[in-house]
Amino acid sequence: MSEALQELAAHISLKRSDAVVSSEVVNGELTLTVAPNHIVALVEFLKIDTACHFSTLVDITAVDYPERVARFDVVYHFLSMYQNHRIRLKLAMREDQILASINGVYPAANWFEREIFDMFGILFSGHPDLRRILTDYGFRGHPLRRDFPTSGYTEVRYDEAQKRVVYEPISLVQEYRQFDFMSPWEGADYILPGDDKAKVQS
Repeated sequence: MSEALQELAAHISLKRSDAVVSSEVVNGELTLTVAPNHIVALVEFLKIDTACHFSTLVDITAVDYPERVARFDVVYHFLSMYQNHRIRLKLAMREDQILASINGVYPAANWFEREIFDMFGILFSGHPDLRRILTDYGFRGHPLRRDFPTSGYTEVRYDEAQKRVVYEPISLVQEYRQFDFMSPWEGADYILPGDDKAKVQS
């Protein structure tokens, strides 16, 4: 399998040398690092080229590296049911860059790109409907960025007096947050199945 993937990587690199920065096969998986400005042309090639024939877009996601100049990695996964191959495309981009949408090539990219916009704040040019998909329309920030606070910025609750949902700043009252740092099984007055072996050894 690795030989076939090495040949596939060589074929793609030869045909689309403008787009492919590097390639590697690790644990039976092919990963191509690509230039962001060539992503649409490359995925078009991967879809129609007979040696590739990557007919299915499996997933698009992103990873945040706030310490880097090119802060985000955007990662695409494709499947060729014709050639029985999988491929991963990875590109690095700055926070102020805008990435071209591949929705015109793979309509399944629509919601994936919306999720990445919602969670990371990455913009996709040419997307037909780029708006939040998992958070509320008035939501502030992008929850999967590493600098986003785990508590968020606001809390939502239903106000009985106003008979509507209200948004309020997060208020964490420390004295009511008690942690005993015990395992869920510590302090139990019974022995769970399997724990009896540990008791015998000790």
